[in-house]
Amino acid sequence: MKGIREIRRRIRAVKNTAQITKALQLVASSKMKRAQDAVLAGRAYALLLAEMMESAADKVDFVDSPFFKTRPVQKRGLLLISTDKGLCGPLNSNLFRQVSEIPREQARFISVGRKGTQFLARTGRDLLADFTVTDRVGYNEVRPIVEYLSQAFLDGKIDTIEILYSSFVNTLRQEPLLVQLAPFTSLHDTIARLREKAGQPPADNAKDDGRVMLFEPSSEEILAILPYLFLKQEIYQAMLGAKASEHSARMVAMKNASDNAKQLTSDLTLEYNKARQASITQEILEIAAAAAASA
Repeated sequence: MKGIREIRRRIRAVKNTAQITKALQLVASSKMKRAQDAVLAGRAYALLLAEMMESAADKVDFVDSPFFKTRPVQKRGLLLISTDKGLCGPLNSNLFRQVSEIPREQARFISVGRKGTQFLARTGRDLLADFTVTDRVGYNEVRPIVEYLSQAFLDGKIDTIEILYSSFVNTLRQEPLLVQLAPFTSLHDTIARLREKAGQPPADNAKDDGRVMLFEPSSEEILAILPYLFLKQEIYQAMLGAKASEHSARMVAMKNASDNAKQLTSDLTLEYNKARQASITQEILEIAAAAAASA
C-alpha cells in the first residue's frame, strides 16, 4: 500500500504543477498577441526613418557628426536585452552563448533585464549600467537608455553602439541577433535588414536617388537630430521584438510543460491502477489460501 500512496501523491503533485503551467501559458498568450502586434506595427516606421537618414546624409557634402565618423574600436558598447523572469525556454541561454563568444576585454555592456544583469555580474564582465522596462515597453522608458548610450559614445567610453537581443521571427522561432547601430557606416545594410523583416523587396542605394532636397532649418541641424531619433527608434523596436520573443517563448514552453504533465499524469494513473490491481489480487490470494488451509 505504501507504493500506491506514493503514486497517488505524485499524481496530485503533477496535477498541481499542470494547473500552474496552464495558467502561465494563458497569461503569456494574452501578452504575446499584444507584443507581436506592437513589433509588427513599428517596423514600417523604423524602415522609413532609416531610409530618410541615409538619403539626407547622402545629399550633403560633409556630415559633421561623431555618429557618422569611424574611429579605432577599442571598446565595443553592447546593449544586452534579456528577460526579467525565466520559464521561457532557451531564449536567454542563446543570448548568453553569444555574449560568451565576445572577448571580455573588448566590450562594455549596458543591460536591460535582470537575467542579463545577473549573467554579466556572475561572469565578471564590464557592466556600465543596467535598466529595466515594463512589458508594455513605453517610449519614455527607452529615452534614458538612448541618452546614456549616446553620451557614452560621445565621451569615448565606448566606440560602437551595438544591440544583442532575441529577434522575433514568429511564435515558434526567435533568434539571437547582434546589430551595430553606430557609427553609421552601414546604413544600407540596416535598411536591407529592416526591409527583409517588413517583407519588402530590396531597395536601390540612396546614391541613385535623384530627388532634390531642401533642408529647413539647415542640413547641419537636421543631421544632428536624426541620429538620436534613429537610435531611439531602433532600440525601441529591438525591445518590442525582445518582448514579443519572450512572451512567445514562454507560451510555447508552458504549453510543452502542460502537455508533458498531462502525459506524466496518464502514465502515473496507469501505474497506480496496475499497483492497485496487484494489491487486490494479492489480497484475494491470501483469502483463498486461508480458506483452503482451514478446510
